[in-house]
Amino acid sequence: MKKKITVPEIMATKNSDKKVSMVACYDFMSATLVNLSKVDMILVGDSLGMNMLGMNGTVGVTVDDMIYHIKNVVKGAPETFVVGDMPFGAYNGNIDKAVENATRVFAEGGCDCVKMEGGMNTVPYIEAVVKAGIPVMGHIGLTPQTSAMMGGFKVQGKSNEAALHLLETAKAVEAAGAFLINLEGMPSGVAKKITETLKIPTMGIGAGPHCDSQDLVWPDIMGINDWVPKFAKKYADLRTVIVDALDTFADEVNTGAFPTPEYSYNTKVEGFDED
Repeated sequence: MKKKITVPEIMATKNSDKKVSMVACYDFMSATLVNLSKVDMILVGDSLGMNMLGMNGTVGVTVDDMIYHIKNVVKGAPETFVVGDMPFGAYNGNIDKAVENATRVFAEGGCDCVKMEGGMNTVPYIEAVVKAGIPVMGHIGLTPQTSAMMGGFKVQGKSNEAALHLLETAKAVEAAGAFLINLEGMPSGVAKKITETLKIPTMGIGAGPHCDSQDLVWPDIMGINDWVPKFAKKYADLRTVIVDALDTFADEVNTGAFPTPEYSYNTKVEGFDED
């Protein structure tokens, strides 16, 4: 059985040989499987809006949605570090609201830290939440909660000016007290520069090989989604396996091949013969 990694241990991976791995998943069953694996961390991300709730994006996910899913993941993965995502609107424009919602996600959800997505405008909220005693993982670059302002899910930092802004944002997030920062959807060279500049570790998703750690999303890794983004590697093809299994079950039910005696309770009861 593995031992849960801690915030200081995650921070100590900076400039070390240890590469932390993280998977985004959202339910008890998936979490139990991650807990059996070598993966260090689980992100209960607001991407559950698309992957669990059938939404078109992350904006409609609520704090209550997050807490519900975080609690179930924590139950399934007691030896895995769990990150609870702060959804859209959880801290916009109000520091007291940020602390209140982060406290709910952290305490009611039972996770090990919260993730706060956004650029320079998020820095005061990160600082306040850290001062409240809650570990914070930052998230910059392609930020799905504000993707409408970016014209969709597009790579960020593609110009010199934009890349410099991402670097300054990362430094500000670090200064606010984040212990880890997620770099999403940016050129590898930009992520490399940020990683080399910061004293805290970086977690890459679609940010190339130079980050201190890497994460991907459960349905992408497992090949459950028909389409995956460019940066996501399918490590399995469960979509085909699952559909084939369901089709076989349906065929066997239709033909009477299932259930056979070995899948039935065959105790003889007087007056209730099968023949």
